[in-house]
Amino acid sequence: MKTLTLQIPDTVDEKEVKMQLAAFFYDKGIMSSGQAADFIGISKREFIETVGQYGVSIFGESIDDLKKIING
Repeated sequence: MKTLTLQIPDTVDEKEVKMQLAAFFYDKGIMSSGQAADFIGISKREFIETVGQYGVSIFGESIDDLKKIING
């Protein structure tokens, strides 16, 4: 795995930045939910429960796709 060093302002929440990156990588299929959770430093369960807040579906469908399925 590669290492990337970022300098972010002290006012930026490091965990939030990691969550956004992990959600992106998970959504693109680059990371599994376990890898994403490890990257953030949280449990896999917490990642799965939280990732939806970032517009990412754990079911491989987008939120809009799921709404279309539900609404017909």
